Amino acid sequence: MEVLAWLLVGVAGYLPGSVPAGFIAGRMKGIDLRKVGSGNIGATNALRNLGTGIGIAVLIFDALKGLLACQFFPGLLIGLFPEGSAPATKTLSLVIGLSAILGHNYTCWLGFKGGKGIATTAGVVGGLAPIPFAVCLGSWILTFVVTRYVSLASIAAAVALPIAAAVWPSEDMSRFGPLFWVCLFLGLMAVWKHRSNLQRLRQGTEPKAWGAKEDRG
Repeated sequence: MEVLAWLLVGVAGYLPGSVPAGFIAGRMKGIDLRKVGSGNIGATNALRNLGTGIGIAVLIFDALKGLLACQFFPGLLIGLFPEGSAPATKTLSLVIGLSAILGHNYTCWLGFKGGKGIATTAGVVGGLAPIPFAVCLGSWILTFVVTRYVSLASIAAAVALPIAAAVWPSEDMSRFGPLFWVCLFLGLMAVWKHRSNLQRLRQGTEPKAWGAKEDRG
């Protein structure tokens, strides 16, 4: 029963996270985001190829599907666990949030190929750990202002995430508890998703600002 409950928790996060908002918005305009620009279904490629308004809407949707899932689903799902074995609400939020990000990055609706998870990760972290979120946002803004590389700014925020989680843990979490390890995993996954950007940065071919080849979706 407990195993089934955890499975349902994972599914509850994964399914809303897997909704490919950028892809759907593109199809509504007759455009397949996977075949234009960077080929990514995230917010940046949507903004570049579908327009600013749609791009911002995709960004907000991708962030909210992580934020809302980890904020509201734990209270609904905790009753699935047998009496006496229910995990802490924070633990449920972490699992649901992580599942939502995996859903975005590896959506089942598009052959398990999705975005890079920056917006959805921001939604999850913003809901669970406001101070680490603020540190990551500051790192993103500072790096972007200095370098004008969106991808490098996203990588900087990913690197800052586990460090910030260790230095400023949530008030009900230990310094190197579950929150830290989830943030470490999310940071590493975000860097891995940007490996092609890292290669272009090394080669000096990564475009700055909103260049056609760059993507942080």
